[in-house]
Amino acid sequence: MATPVFSLKGKGLKLDTRADIEPHLKKVDPAVLEEIHLEGNTIGVDASKALGEFISQAKILKIANFADIFTGRLISEIPQALSALCDALIDKTSLVEINLSDNAFGGRSVDPIVPLLTKNRNFQILKLNNNGLGPAGGAVIAGALLESAKLSKAAGVKSNLRTVICGRNRLENGSAPVWADAFAEHEGLVEVRMPQNGIRMEGIIELARGLSKNPHIENLDFQDNAFTVGDDLSGIAAWSKALSSWPELHTLNLSDVLLSAGGEVPQLLKTLVEGSNPKLKNLQLQNNNLETESFALLAGAITTTLKNISRLELQWNDAEEDDEHLETLSLSLKQRGGKLIATDEDEEEEEEEEEEEEEKELKKEAPVVAEAIREEEKEPTKVADDTSTDDLIAKLSQVKI
Repeated sequence: MATPVFSLKGKGLKLDTRADIEPHLKKVDPAVLEEIHLEGNTIGVDASKALGEFISQAKILKIANFADIFTGRLISEIPQALSALCDALIDKTSLVEINLSDNAFGGRSVDPIVPLLTKNRNFQILKLNNNGLGPAGGAVIAGALLESAKLSKAAGVKSNLRTVICGRNRLENGSAPVWADAFAEHEGLVEVRMPQNGIRMEGIIELARGLSKNPHIENLDFQDNAFTVGDDLSGIAAWSKALSSWPELHTLNLSDVLLSAGGEVPQLLKTLVEGSNPKLKNLQLQNNNLETESFALLAGAITTTLKNISRLELQWNDAEEDDEHLETLSLSLKQRGGKLIATDEDEEEEEEEEEEEEEKELKKEAPVVAEAIREEEKEPTKVADDTSTDDLIAKLSQVKI
């Protein structure tokens, strides 16, 4: 039976020519292809052209995962390879997700992506994480998304874009106004994650303006950007005002954003406590100079306006040992099955719990992996008597899924 998924994910292949990629493509019927995962290989120009021709035959493709596919490639190769792959996606009306993360485009290699982002107005999810875009490259991408939104409006249809993930790209203030304009035009965004971009207060204010035009937002992550400059709290004021624009918000990550300049209770925290986002479940406020007055404010609202919060992260703030308000928060969250992460010990405990869960899952999946390994190695169906569950778990841990 033909499979709807073509995956070379994590195989570490060096695919330079048509001859390198064609043996893999022969195993797949593009007519039934719904997902293609190329992540974790390095693909040259000729191999990319062969892939593009193959993808052009797909009629129901939904997911195009082209993350981490240019390691070791020359900067002169990347634009040609990108063009071959991205151009093949332009006419895909079934396309839902585009993932181009972990490719070192820099600002010099983004132009080949523009036709795809502008002309294909069907995809919903765009992942561009860790691409070294810089302000100039970021502005090009945002400009393409802005043009796409304008074309949709001119055609009398709503934008399909729902998720934008563009972290670790050094976007800085230079690209922020264009991103803000793009976000404002799309209007239907649900998730926007832009952590670790070196965006300063002026850019943060612009982004609040654009994002406030999207009433369906559920998840925002702007960790490790700067909301304040010294005693100037204009960025905090802009985001405090914007919070009420997002009644569906359930996840907010504002860790490492300088929420508090000198320990004062930030206005944004007061706005949350007043009930601006009643559906909020996950709140991350690490390393923001918060002191006991802020913890007291949160503790006083944790059973009322913040009653739906199930996870609260407050580590690396200015907490006193045995702060009674943190104890109140921890107890309240635990009573409803939630969790407070306020210390390194809390974090280590959670990591241990996750490791235990992973080990349980590995044991459950070991028989399935054993069968897959036998199939791949063309071994007999029966497992050798000396093959233990621990051996299978060890093999499973090396498999990238």
